[in-house]
Amino acid sequence: MSPPLNAFWLSAVMLCALLLCAIGAPVEDAPTDSPAAGDPSGEEEEEGPSDLLSTSGVWDLILGATRRHQKEFEDEFHNQVKYEFLEDYTVSSLPTRCPYSNFTKEACLQRMVQGLQIYTVLLRQVEKEYPNSLICAEVRTYSVILIDLIQRKMRNPGQVTALTSSQEVQLLNDLDNPNPFQRKMTAHNILRQLHYFLLKGKRAITKREKIRGTMANNSLGIFQIL
Repeated sequence: MSPPLNAFWLSAVMLCALLLCAIGAPVEDAPTDSPAAGDPSGEEEEEGPSDLLSTSGVWDLILGATRRHQKEFEDEFHNQVKYEFLEDYTVSSLPTRCPYSNFTKEACLQRMVQGLQIYTVLLRQVEKEYPNSLICAEVRTYSVILIDLIQRKMRNPGQVTALTSSQEVQLLNDLDNPNPFQRKMTAHNILRQLHYFLLKGKRAITKREKIRGTMANNSLGIFQIL
């Protein structure tokens, strides 16, 4: 699917260090242990534009990687297999996406971390079929940064625990298939679903942060009138 990864890994290490310094530091001041006093919603305190998780540059990096997947798929199969055909190759272990409404921000953040942990394991199946996948290499790198940023925004990050080795083995065993073509389709569907998981997750987080910002501005306006 992609050229050798040596050049990518060299640049990725440098990029990770820069990202963690540039976008990791401001997030440390975000409240993570308890909601603001008197806040019935149980959400975090209001944040400035530069502190918003949805505006972090890592979203563009990881989504930029997964967005390339459709073209790679079409190039591999020369349009003989339609991209939408991947919907027929369901993966039962795929994590649930964050809903756009009727869901708290904290619950969405937990779901994002849990989902990224699962996809990190599922990527091994993709790498098994496509050992030189640059998309997988990039996603792994940026997922580490994104998970860290999300956990810093959570009130109770400890509620999301890492997968056990037996859980990881079970996830991969569920993907076992003797048919080479079906294995490739499953690998491609994992990348396809990962893209939409990230895309929907970012949209859900953006909506919740906008709601918090609107509430904060309204409260400030009422205070100024009084």
